[in-house]
Amino acid sequence: MTVLVPLAQIDPQAVESLLDRAFGTDRRARTAYRVRVGTAPIPELSFAALLEDGSLAATIQCWPVALACDGGDSVAMVMVGPVAVEPELQRDGIGRMLMAHMLEAAGDQPLMLIGDPEYYSRFFGFVADRTGGWRLPGPFEPRRLLARGDSVPDCAGMLGPRLLKAAA
Repeated sequence: MTVLVPLAQIDPQAVESLLDRAFGTDRRARTAYRVRVGTAPIPELSFAALLEDGSLAATIQCWPVALACDGGDSVAMVMVGPVAVEPELQRDGIGRMLMAHMLEAAGDQPLMLIGDPEYYSRFFGFVADRTGGWRLPGPFEPRRLLARGDSVPDCAGMLGPRLLKAAA
């Protein structure tokens, strides 16, 4: 049995080690890291999956980002990912379970991710219909830039970090 817990309950080094095993130690050079630079995962949308023995099986992180539309508007969004699953546990449905849990917690917020359109469209409704005019701070494949939600903007613009303001 797999149990889902808030990511904040997990040792950050254990999360980093899992991410290295799932995506490689060169993962920090990817454009997704540039999009969310300077931000921290959104606690209420970031989770870990633990096995019965308490070991870390998988994680999902979500990040505050914004699309700065060329017309001047800025739209707050949530960047989904990475979804990291221990390599020997991939294809066991743990990642799908984490995604479903996160989607329920996210409600109707506009979501985006960089990922496999065949997978994320089929199982979770992420599509590239409105992302054609989006720019990112690094290279990306346009077909892999996906979004979900009725409030996803359909404008040209630059996607980047949304730095949350501290309470006064």
